[in-house]
Amino acid sequence: MRFALAGNPNSGKTTLFNTLTGSTAHVGNWPGVTVDRKEGVYRELSEKIDIIDLPGIYSLSPYTPEEVVSRNYIMEESPDLVINIVDATNLERNLYLTTQLLESDIPVVVALNMMDVLEKEGSEIDAERLSEQLGVPVVAISALRSEGIRKLMEKAVETARVPRAGSSPIERSTLAPAFARIVALMREKKTPHPVFKAIKALEGDSLYAEENTDIAESLAAIRGDIALDPILEGDFEAAVADVRYKYITEHCRQLLKRAGRTELTYSDKIDAVLTHKLFGLPIFFLFMYIVFHLTFAESMMFTEHFTEEGIASPGVMLQTWMEEFTGWFSAAAGDFLAAQGASDWAMGLLVDGLLAGIGAVLSFLPQILMLFLFLSIMEDTGYMARAAFLMDRVLRRFGLSGKAFLPLLMGFGCSVPAMMGARTLNDEKERRLTIMLMPFFSCGAKLPIWSMFSAAIFPENADKVVFGIYVIGIVSAVIVAIVLRSTILKGSASVFILELPAYHLPRLKNLILHLWEKLKGFVIRVSTILMGATVVIWFLSNFDFGLKMVDANSQESIVGVLGSFVTPLFVPLGFASSPDAWKAVVAIVTGLIAKEMVVSTLGVLYTPGTEGDALEDEKAAGALSLALVASFSPAAALSFMTFNLLSVPCMAAVATANAELRSAKWIWITIGVWMATAWIGSFIVYHVAGLFGL
Repeated sequence: MRFALAGNPNSGKTTLFNTLTGSTAHVGNWPGVTVDRKEGVYRELSEKIDIIDLPGIYSLSPYTPEEVVSRNYIMEESPDLVINIVDATNLERNLYLTTQLLESDIPVVVALNMMDVLEKEGSEIDAERLSEQLGVPVVAISALRSEGIRKLMEKAVETARVPRAGSSPIERSTLAPAFARIVALMREKKTPHPVFKAIKALEGDSLYAEENTDIAESLAAIRGDIALDPILEGDFEAAVADVRYKYITEHCRQLLKRAGRTELTYSDKIDAVLTHKLFGLPIFFLFMYIVFHLTFAESMMFTEHFTEEGIASPGVMLQTWMEEFTGWFSAAAGDFLAAQGASDWAMGLLVDGLLAGIGAVLSFLPQILMLFLFLSIMEDTGYMARAAFLMDRVLRRFGLSGKAFLPLLMGFGCSVPAMMGARTLNDEKERRLTIMLMPFFSCGAKLPIWSMFSAAIFPENADKVVFGIYVIGIVSAVIVAIVLRSTILKGSASVFILELPAYHLPRLKNLILHLWEKLKGFVIRVSTILMGATVVIWFLSNFDFGLKMVDANSQESIVGVLGSFVTPLFVPLGFASSPDAWKAVVAIVTGLIAKEMVVSTLGVLYTPGTEGDALEDEKAAGALSLALVASFSPAAALSFMTFNLLSVPCMAAVATANAELRSAKWIWITIGVWMATAWIGSFIVYHVAGLFGL
């Protein structure tokens, strides 16, 4: 069986999906559009059930890509059943989508979610009477607490086995006579879902106009016979919407008994502080600083009272353990290969190339997961929606709405889905601007760079440095936005409307699933692109153009020659002045493939150069860190980090930007903006840092 989940945004649909599918879930894109397609399997019953999570929508009208995707799936792919998730605390608004779903011939079960929240308010809903009124089963659940889930699925399986015919409140309205005539036409044509299609024909839905060209004259005649309320001014879509809302108000709202209390809810009380006009933004930035402090601080605040050196943050502790493990594994692998009599080139390839490069990236995996854990907690509690609300006031000054903050925020995870998310922006110029700004919001792939340099060169201020890098990205985005909105992308921000969900405690299972998705994606990249690229870099750094093996990481190697050729471009930025500056330049170039390659490239180029028996000891002590300290001044390190932050993102992100912009002209303009911003930003950072003696 195939069940589809449909519901409004913030109705708890994603929580229910995660509860039903667990680790079986996987994410892709719907064909032809950059809208997430989530699928999973529910196995708690005797029969396996495929679960398809449709995008969060308010209606089945063709206004957004999400609405088109959801409607096409229900109408064309015909799942066995639709589970309609309804937020019990916002019954009237949620039931509008329900009335549309009931117009199809697909069996429907209404999952009345957030009943625990409703009960806390002292309110109640008569689920049985609501079921009688709608004509479909209604099951009270709490997706967050996993209450009523099995009952819901058992009822869904039972309901899916019974065919149903679509129904609509229009059948009992003043539009009923005309509507009946159109339904008859649809049934005569043997059109699937005749009730739903008849309503769309009555509304004049453009997406279905081509299906009805054979009866266009009959439809026009029927529509012409309808005398609409003068207030509606001939707007048939508004007339249908009016019928639906009147039905909900007259027949369904009475089933909700609100508590007589008038005091503010706990969410309202929290919002009075967290969304305060003056204090809201400072509190948000304080929260973000705490997150970075717990992830990257070598010594957390106030812990020096317990130990002389203080206590490292959880992120640093885990990173240190991972670094020790990768160092031990690399040494053990080297010893094993030596014992087996492996050749020098094989030892170099496997130990100095593959293990050094991949190990350098893996050592920072705990900090990546730690950061995403904190961000997931902020999202699951409902606080990130408030952050978007707060940022709307700021972004609007620079030509962007708070709606752009959501895809920009996704950029902290990965630029690829973030750029896809920019499709929700209706204004073309605002969408282009958002895509241009996306790489300035540091993605997860760049975190190993910040972790590596901050730990090696700024060990006592690692958290502050990493936080500062994120601030540099945001400031750069603001400046670029002002410049572009004043020149090639003139325009004003679009209107931003956002529903703030109630605060609630995050669920452990959901957090684990979020982290699992990040871990899975990271491991896939490490085991495919990164592994292959690391081997290529080792080869290019150990052979010359005549394919003769040279000393490890010699300037006579292929990458040494190529890196030296472009090094002069980076001399004004500070990190290309040392004798082995070409290594840093090569890392920047390979980072254009994937940002994880920056760390792995530096790991390959810097660590194998140690002579004799000191090699393993130095590795154990952190050879890469020692090499970075010797090659980069603090100012040069900040400049290098800034360039990687602001420059062209990975090739996957560039390809996505090209697909979203749909213009060769604009993708080249975008790449030019990225590179110019990176060079200018790094130049400024290097010279300002120099003024402070760094």
